[in-house]
Amino acid sequence: MASSLERWLRQRAQRVLQAVPAGLQAEVQVHYHERSLTRFTRNGIHQHVHDTDAQVHVALYDRSGRMGAVRTNRLDDAALDQAVEQAAALVPLAAEDPHFPGLTPPPSGYPAVPGWDEATANLTPQVRAQAVRAIVAHARAQGLWAAGALSNQARGVFLANSAGLEAYAQGTAASAIVVMQADDDAWGRAEDAAVAWSGLDLDALAAEAAHLAARGRNPRPLEPGEYPVVLAPYAVADLLAMLNLHGLSARAVQEGRSWLNGRLGQRVLDARVHIWDDPLSPETLPWPFDGEGVPKARLDLVRAGVPLTPVYDRRTAAAEGRASTGHGLPPGWRDLGALAAHLFLAPGRASLDDLLATVDRGLFVNRFWYTRLVHPRDCVITGMTRDGVFWIEDGQLAYPVKNLRFTQSYVTALARVLDIGAATRLVTGGGLWGGVRAPALALPAFRFTGRTA
Repeated sequence: MASSLERWLRQRAQRVLQAVPAGLQAEVQVHYHERSLTRFTRNGIHQHVHDTDAQVHVALYDRSGRMGAVRTNRLDDAALDQAVEQAAALVPLAAEDPHFPGLTPPPSGYPAVPGWDEATANLTPQVRAQAVRAIVAHARAQGLWAAGALSNQARGVFLANSAGLEAYAQGTAASAIVVMQADDDAWGRAEDAAVAWSGLDLDALAAEAAHLAARGRNPRPLEPGEYPVVLAPYAVADLLAMLNLHGLSARAVQEGRSWLNGRLGQRVLDARVHIWDDPLSPETLPWPFDGEGVPKARLDLVRAGVPLTPVYDRRTAAAEGRASTGHGLPPGWRDLGALAAHLFLAPGRASLDDLLATVDRGLFVNRFWYTRLVHPRDCVITGMTRDGVFWIEDGQLAYPVKNLRFTQSYVTALARVLDIGAATRLVTGGGLWGGVRAPALALPAFRFTGRTA
């Protein structure tokens, strides 16, 4: 991608703005991406995929805040004119919005972010295939089956509105998911993501997944109950993602359905728990502005176990007479409220052996799967373990355990921490551009409520 892409996206956005009827204001986002993916299973590649796409999101507003929105991936002049016409036709059908904050005014500037890697943008299928060959070699050396997906993508986004705002950014991302299987009951999984393909340690991911699968043969059943746990970074990432989705939004706080309600400014998590959102860090997939065109910046959310603030978009910020924190979503997603997209949990200094040593008898859990909200005010979540569960005896992995269901308040789970790992992984989860960078955690208690196998 080069400046020619920016010029083309700007030209498409300007075409939309020029077509807006009198009496209406517009937001427009033009998004372009190229994505490449290599899937493999049973120790062989079964799919190479490459796609390119461009989409335009048009949102029109009248003076009462009524909105009409249309999205299209046809970017010729006639299609853009039609999208504007359709959005305008929807405006009078919408309800008036007395709390509409207006369009984002142009800021003084946007931060520079280290989000682009040319080699990743142009990575070939041959490079990914060679990486699969090396991963499969790990599997065959231990009599395992390897599966997973390796991907690289590049994107450019241009935002503009009738108030004169213009914003452009481009970024790359590389990701790897490696799954190893020994038999129907023995699995291991590891993943990571980075701005650059060179930032992925594929040998380490393959070795990690293979180790879990090879040791996972013949798992034993375990009675449900409350056990101390060591959670791998992938399970910890789910803790942060659910705390974000079900309570870090200012809208959830204002509506009284957040785990932050009644807890802001109080030490409710372990004093070693520090959580922040940093969309400018090279350790995530950085991005300089939010879906409303507001510049992004680092924001501390929990410091020393004390929740400090939710995240705000322009609407929820206006309701409290304050400024947006740069966490607004594009028009089609704003019913979710603001969301953090680049979460971090502060790492500690412990190795995995150190974490295991804090648990006399308990469980190691590699990953949570199919997690769903049970109760929002305490962020009670139910879900299942997956891809590596082991009984810990005298501070060491003793034997594999069959998968379990849990029902646990994530707030309560983080109220006490035994120790925090030094190594972190970036888990993107296929959602917003960013992800969760998390270490492993040792916790004194986690509630398992049933068996799944």
